[in-house]
Amino acid sequence: MTIDDLYQALLTDLGPRHWLEPGVPPAETPWEILWGGVLVQNTNWRNVDYALANLKAATQFEPQQLLALSTAALTALVKPAGFYTRKVPTLQGLAAWAGQYDFKLTTMRQLPAAQLRRELKALKGIGDETADYFSMYVFDKPTIIVDTYLRRLFAWLGQDLPSSYLKAQALIEGAWTYDFAHARELHALIVDYGKQVKTTAAFEASALAGQHLQLLPQR
Repeated sequence: MTIDDLYQALLTDLGPRHWLEPGVPPAETPWEILWGGVLVQNTNWRNVDYALANLKAATQFEPQQLLALSTAALTALVKPAGFYTRKVPTLQGLAAWAGQYDFKLTTMRQLPAAQLRRELKALKGIGDETADYFSMYVFDKPTIIVDTYLRRLFAWLGQDLPSSYLKAQALIEGAWTYDFAHARELHALIVDYGKQVKTTAAFEASALAGQHLQLLPQR
């Protein structure tokens, strides 16, 4: 099967995901997506929910209000998410970066995709996967997010990927012509499938059992 085939199979099996679309829970604002994307690193969403509830009460998720907090105050708010000694500087750095653009999402969304990703990656605590997640779900840049769910599914489908994030991403991009809507939906489908199908035995009992994925270069 091609990636298009995989996309259609997942869509048929799960239905449209509508992840993080305006007005669709769970995220209330793009800023909440940014803070949540930092806080969820190395923990689960249950812990993140507590930290986000604290942030909402204190700042309404506004970056200016986050920056106005002392490090001690911000640490107390996000402590439920764990690893706060690493996450607090990342939150502060991300908010300060947004301040360079007057906290205007419309301005940041006008940045070229490569520049936006480069600037996000330059921030302490933001790696390839998080930068791509922010690029697509906050700043409207289509991309391929090579996360654990994608690697596991591709391996089950007989398509191992390079260990290098960027090489794996390039391999997929070369095999699929996608637009913004399809890139967003594929990531959501793969993640939600992965949350339901967690073991090889479960995969072999799923709708994708027996399928083989091929990443054929597009002409």
